[in-house]
Amino acid sequence: MPDEEKFEPNVVLGSEPRERQHSNIGFVKRLTEEITSGSGSLPLLACCFATGLTDGTLYNANMILKISLGNTVFLALGTSGQNNKPYGWARSLCSIGCFTIGCLAFSRLHKLIGGGRLRRTLMFSFLLQTVCVVVAATIIQTGLVDGAYPSRRDPADVDFVELAPVALLSFQAAGQIVNSRGLGVSEVPTVVITSLLCDLVSDEKILEPLKKNGKRNRRAVAFVLTLLGAICGGWISKTTRAVQPSLWFVAAIKGTIMLSWLI
Repeated sequence: MPDEEKFEPNVVLGSEPRERQHSNIGFVKRLTEEITSGSGSLPLLACCFATGLTDGTLYNANMILKISLGNTVFLALGTSGQNNKPYGWARSLCSIGCFTIGCLAFSRLHKLIGGGRLRRTLMFSFLLQTVCVVVAATIIQTGLVDGAYPSRRDPADVDFVELAPVALLSFQAAGQIVNSRGLGVSEVPTVVITSLLCDLVSDEKILEPLKKNGKRNRRAVAFVLTLLGAICGGWISKTTRAVQPSLWFVAAIKGTIMLSWLI
């Protein structure tokens, strides 16, 4: 009897490490799961709102992000000396260049980790995006870059430090569109509205019932969320007279998405 009494506690204590080990194995296994296009589309739609929020806030701060026709035109005008703001072409070139580098970096990261559909790939991707937004918001919050709205700085004053948040935000935005491609949800590019609208209105099944055309539904929701995000960004910057509050909001959205891949 005494031996049995000593043995039983040892069995109970010995089972705890095993339970922890099984829990760790289950967590690691979960990170290797593949995300379906249907499940992956929800975070991408949230990214559309974040994109509108960011661009709607920073437009009046003369920080147009991501590669776009506007940035390409501004860059072209800069080569002929027709930019209204000194070195405005440098901002456009920085945005286009960092977005392109971001696409390359995120696509290689996806391949290195194991594929764009894996839960761990998406977690690391959104972690990197969140860090970029937090650093950009911190740069503006600390006063290294003028974050007042409207700007108190002389339009003729050139401050190349403001290229830092432009570079970071453009780089992280590339992660969104790479995620949409990796998840097979190319109908929600998250950073491009023109092609989204083209695909939406040119869809031969645009009048189909809601349950029969998922791609059309996602495109429509993506457009509405981008528009709402831009409206919210404008109102937030107008109310707070600063651009960084919207960036902290975007960081919270990205961080929430990152954590959601762990659930």
